[in-house]
Amino acid sequence: MTDSVFSLSVADDGVAVVTIDVPGEKMNTLRSSFAEDLKTLLKDAQAQAVKGMVFISGKSDNFIAGADIKMLDSANSREDALALSEMCQQAFFDMKKLPFPTVSAIHGAALGGGLEFALACDYRVCSDSDITKLGLPEVQLGLLPGGGGTQRLPKLVGLQKALEWMLTGKQVRAKQAKKTGLVNDCVPHSVLLDVAKEFALKGKAKVTKPKLDRLSQLLESNPFGRNIIFKKAQENVLKKTGGHYPAPLAIIKAVRASVELDQLKAYKTEAEGFATLVMSDESKALRGIFFATTEMKKEWRNDDAPAIAKAAVLGGGLMGAGIAHVSAVKAGVPVRIKDVAEKGISNAMNYSYKILDKKQKRRILSKADLQQTMNRITGTTDYSGFKHIDIVIEAVFEDLALKQGMVADVERECQDNTIFASNTSSLPIAQIAADAARPENVIGLHYFSPVEKMPLVEIIPHAGTSEETIARVVNFARKQGKTPIVVKDMAGFYVNRILAPYVNEAANLLLAGEPIEKIDQALVEFGFPVGPLALLDEVGIDIGSKIAPILEKELGERFKAPDAFNRLIDSKRLGRKTGRGFYLYDKKDKKVDESVYELLGVTPSPRLNKSEIAKRCVAQMLNEAVRCLDDGIIASPRDGDIGAIFGIGFPPFLGGPFSYMDKLGAAQVSSEMATFANYNPIFTPCDTLKAMAEKGGRFYQAESEEPAVAEAEAKPVDPVEVTKEVVEDEQASEEADKETTKS
Repeated sequence: MTDSVFSLSVADDGVAVVTIDVPGEKMNTLRSSFAEDLKTLLKDAQAQAVKGMVFISGKSDNFIAGADIKMLDSANSREDALALSEMCQQAFFDMKKLPFPTVSAIHGAALGGGLEFALACDYRVCSDSDITKLGLPEVQLGLLPGGGGTQRLPKLVGLQKALEWMLTGKQVRAKQAKKTGLVNDCVPHSVLLDVAKEFALKGKAKVTKPKLDRLSQLLESNPFGRNIIFKKAQENVLKKTGGHYPAPLAIIKAVRASVELDQLKAYKTEAEGFATLVMSDESKALRGIFFATTEMKKEWRNDDAPAIAKAAVLGGGLMGAGIAHVSAVKAGVPVRIKDVAEKGISNAMNYSYKILDKKQKRRILSKADLQQTMNRITGTTDYSGFKHIDIVIEAVFEDLALKQGMVADVERECQDNTIFASNTSSLPIAQIAADAARPENVIGLHYFSPVEKMPLVEIIPHAGTSEETIARVVNFARKQGKTPIVVKDMAGFYVNRILAPYVNEAANLLLAGEPIEKIDQALVEFGFPVGPLALLDEVGIDIGSKIAPILEKELGERFKAPDAFNRLIDSKRLGRKTGRGFYLYDKKDKKVDESVYELLGVTPSPRLNKSEIAKRCVAQMLNEAVRCLDDGIIASPRDGDIGAIFGIGFPPFLGGPFSYMDKLGAAQVSSEMATFANYNPIFTPCDTLKAMAEKGGRFYQAESEEPAVAEAEAKPVDPVEVTKEVVEDEQASEEADKETTKS
């Protein structure tokens, strides 16, 4: 079996130890040859009359990280995809039929097809290491587990747990896996193989019931209770996804089949669901996002660039606190917070403590881990402790002179190669670096709020930024758990530039008489996590008013915000932070503030349907995205798609603005914009779109060869998670953020 991923050795006690090791790859993945290799292995083992078999990984940090997603591209039809699922199911059935017990000895990731493989074994033993995680994350790629996962997992952990894990793609830690019955034992890595061998000599495992509390037992033990579970699960899915994602509903159907149909029909339901999803537009879009983010990890990579080992943050407000948190927790580096007031430092440190304390109470980390992490965060009201800092990130309010003064301070107080990174959302980086003695070290590093949740960061070099600085900052952003896109230094960069006209059009619709809730509902139904007016409330109406003039000055009339919005600011209606904006807020809920109409001089008079409202707002975003590509703000349509999805919540199932335009066709997009332009010339399609419409062009010309990758990395988007805060809320923390050049 020299060409196989399996290597077999049989000990004197009759236990066969099978090492799983995909040659030349960092991770073990299930590939097209897996089923045939497994069949050969099992035949060989039976010929040697083994008493039991243990599967263990030859990799240091993963068991089987999932199925090779690239394999799905070989499915040119639904029938091909169905054959893949049925092949995998049959391979795992063959394992169950063996005359001797099988044991999975799990250390590291056992995800997707990797966990399905483990579920097909009689026993599962895992290490108690922090890197050991088990789960079925296929939903994040618009798929369901197609190797028996929807059938076997509920029988081990119960319907409710199984549905929760599969519908969210949750990764379960070792101790929780033991507690819920997913694994039979959880032991130190040093004795993992020894304990697994002991299980291999116990004989075939007996069927046991899931470990459930009394209420769960009552619900899951009868048809009436199960019906409640499935009905509630479906209601929750539709509420959170708006029905845009077919995978969660297909998962519910397959799990339901596991308790309501005979085995043959139940497994057939899973395979049929898998095949349909593989060929769906939604899964193709989500897989495209995954491949794009995987490809981006190779860019701007420079292993020779000095690593960032120490960081500092200027400003202890919400943004500064969030940046300090991901630097200390995710990147694992010491962070120095500078603020003019001790209270600002205290608030920033408390921000991290509250997040970590919640994890400690949930037993995700220990008290010792919490304290060790908090020890990485220190504070100062001057520049003490800055001498050996590698990167200083400013997170203060938008004031050019203040930021330029900070550049001078950092150049005076820090090393010659210390990077100065600005979290500005609108000011050109070239202006911030204008008076710098070492402009090659100055760069933009634009985060989104809440920093610890939002995956995107924009990296903005100006003309004089060195390539080493760019590479160092890209590497650091990735260590912080971010997906970075490098964008050109122009007003608004990319995300705010495409967001501004989208929000402005929503405002224009409101002033034309369309009701607030109707506008927001239209865009939520389109697929955004939150409507544009609710988003403006979250950001702060005053923040939008500060960014708009900068964009208008640099880019023209199309970025002009409605003057009527000044009335909202004058009346202190700034959004959620003041308790009222377009909506009224209390601790429990929000509702439209009807008095806004009178303040703006508007009488609600609905004319458009929701589809028309959505098309008008999105058209502005699409048009501006193409202009950004023309201007070189983004390097490629791929970067534009990732930036829009991870930065402002553009519907992932549509693949991003450029993928969406390719799907509709440039001719249709251009035609709809031209129709809107009949009453407002701002909608006139840009020259590139018109040219593409005439020639039938596309933004993605050909599919590129993608690397073989596994479900362990499949985290392009959580379709169930709804994040409302998607851009900076600088004003909310302005008082805490305020720095002066006097230090």
